[in-house]
Amino acid sequence: MTDSIPPEESLQPPPAAPRSEPILNIPGALVLVIVLMAGLFVAQAYLLSEALSRWIDFEFGFIPARYVYPLFEGDYSWVWSPLSYSFLHGSVEHLVFNCLWLACFGTPVVSRIGTRRSVVFWIASAVAAAAVFAAIHWGEVQLVIGASGVISAFMGAACRFAFPPRSKVFSRRPVFAYPLLGVGEVLASRTAVSFLLVWLAGNVLVAVGLPIVGDASAAVAWEAHIGGLLFGFFAFPLFDRQPVPPGEGAAVNDG
Repeated sequence: MTDSIPPEESLQPPPAAPRSEPILNIPGALVLVIVLMAGLFVAQAYLLSEALSRWIDFEFGFIPARYVYPLFEGDYSWVWSPLSYSFLHGSVEHLVFNCLWLACFGTPVVSRIGTRRSVVFWIASAVAAAAVFAAIHWGEVQLVIGASGVISAFMGAACRFAFPPRSKVFSRRPVFAYPLLGVGEVLASRTAVSFLLVWLAGNVLVAVGLPIVGDASAAVAWEAHIGGLLFGFFAFPLFDRQPVPPGEGAAVNDG
């Protein structure tokens, strides 16, 4: 004896298996940047001569003294160095930690504002971080390389939407689609404030000569970190666009 199944029920498809979303879906643009930074480091550390590697750091690294007097005749690197320094790194630890932090905080920001706006954001934050460093070390021959200032800007930008107060939890939206928060709303979020305080404490320790990770003998441009974070936190609304919650039928574009 067999059970009879109503026709309408027999036509129903089986329930779909729940989809497992990846924890960190890194945008392709960030992957390209990470590959670029890793490639430049490998070339300097293992493929090029030490003299050529030092020339690249000098030519494309950021040095405040360039804005007071030319370091040599025909030195025009003051034009591109406020951006190019952000793609160079001085050690494996420096590169690895920056890539990890970039993946964590760059992913929600790039997913939210798209590739083209993210490129402009990277350029502006690199310049802003370098400008703060130059303002504090005006005229000094100090070399700055690394993406830490830009990554700090991504951190500051993420704080404007990724850590909503408990009273504003948007469980059905991906993080990058959370509404933009005002400064007061960010300060009302325990998670955001705790993160900012821990980040600030780490930079204070670096400023007084207690490195958190990496080579203890390598100077860390904490001034650029602070400049990048402030830029990302306060200037992000200029780059933001209204995210579209899932299910409303509009595709996220690369505008």
